[in-house]
Amino acid sequence: MPSSVSKPVSKRQPNQPRTSSQPNIMVIISDDHGYADRSILGVQNDVATPHMDRLAREGASYSNAYVTAPICSPSRAGLAAGSYQQRWGARWFTDSEIGPESVPTIAELLRAEGYTTGYFGKVHYGSEHHGHRGTPPQHGYDESFYGLAGESMGRLNYLHHSEESVAEYGEAAFPMAVQPLWNGEEPQELEGFLTDAIGERTRQFVAEHAQTPFLATVAFNAVHNFCWQLPAEELEKRGLPAYEDWNPGAGEYIDWYDGAISPHLENGRAYYLAQLELMDAQIGLILDQLDELGLTEDTIVIYLTDNGGSTCNYGVNLPLRGTKYTLWEGGVRVPFLLRWPGHVEAGTTLAGLTSSMDILPTAMAAAGADPSRYAHSDGRDLLATSSHDALHWDCGWQWSVRRGDWKLVWVEPGSPVAAAIREVEHAEPGSGFFLTNLATDPAETTNLYDAEPALAAELLALHQAWGRHVDGACV
Repeated sequence: MPSSVSKPVSKRQPNQPRTSSQPNIMVIISDDHGYADRSILGVQNDVATPHMDRLAREGASYSNAYVTAPICSPSRAGLAAGSYQQRWGARWFTDSEIGPESVPTIAELLRAEGYTTGYFGKVHYGSEHHGHRGTPPQHGYDESFYGLAGESMGRLNYLHHSEESVAEYGEAAFPMAVQPLWNGEEPQELEGFLTDAIGERTRQFVAEHAQTPFLATVAFNAVHNFCWQLPAEELEKRGLPAYEDWNPGAGEYIDWYDGAISPHLENGRAYYLAQLELMDAQIGLILDQLDELGLTEDTIVIYLTDNGGSTCNYGVNLPLRGTKYTLWEGGVRVPFLLRWPGHVEAGTTLAGLTSSMDILPTAMAAAGADPSRYAHSDGRDLLATSSHDALHWDCGWQWSVRRGDWKLVWVEPGSPVAAAIREVEHAEPGSGFFLTNLATDPAETTNLYDAEPALAAELLALHQAWGRHVDGACV
């Protein structure tokens, strides 16, 4: 079990009293969760996610929900700002950062509406380090417990975060992500299971602010690789063997990495499912706490993941094609659940085009904020409007647009980025233009680009106009 996580005193004292028009906002973000990997869907019979299933039964499921990028950093940047991250030039790992100060985050906006704000878990907008705007204390969060994944190849170790571990791992400390975490502006060592610690710290925050409106952003590291990093008792209970992190003395990192991902890792799917189930259990504890404190009807709970499931980590995106890193549906369409009893009909499935950018305007509208405060957002209030007319993606070397049922994708032929993804991540981005009708071909099997030249040209023009509108245009 994780060691106790202490916290700094909130910067905002005293807390403002709750009003009936200001529900709590809880945004739960997982990492690389496969689209098919929820037991309520019945697609994968090896999956058990009873608490996500509870959210789906008690709220709305969005079947055409997307994030703004097929990789972590720009996707998280767009979510935080409720805007296309291309507005400040964030497209891929190489150029992604959180929005500048002129682009307020959901935390900054809700704090101005009287909310206490807390961030718990993984941070990875770009290249942030302590004191940078990308750290939670610097973009609107009063309280925080987090790890800077950008300092460790985009990941956080599930078990070890201490100076002792850094010394023990040596050269492997960076790729194995064992650096200390942060508690606000202070370093926080943790030798224990990170998923449990994130849940514990979230529940502490909720308990201490039960009488006031709060925003809790809960960013689990699960189910990102490397999923074999499980507590010893979990490995024993599940009959799974221990698997060692990289040892520089045993070979080159890239060779070790290839053996540690799909399809080469024995028991890979079982490790992944264990991490998924343990994260789901923490979500269940959070939901139970809301019940116990009488906060369920006063809290909007949103669940999503940061990008599509990862092939290299045994996530399953069926019936969608593709995976993380790609603009196939499996790279950008994600599980998306929203529960607010009395305001969202329980057990509904909504098919309109939905985006992670919609979380910010939905939260602000529910908080009773003046619409002018968030008019710059590219998102829509999910409780007031049905869907987007069109959504766009742009990673520099690949882009796509979806309008209605039609989707046009372009991947730069011969792209060195695409070649690296094929070689290292075992994912296929495609090449050139690809046009599909997702209503009749949700798995993107048939390219209609040559058969529908007028429609392809129309979507190309639509995307080019969007690009001129957002390119470098900070809101």
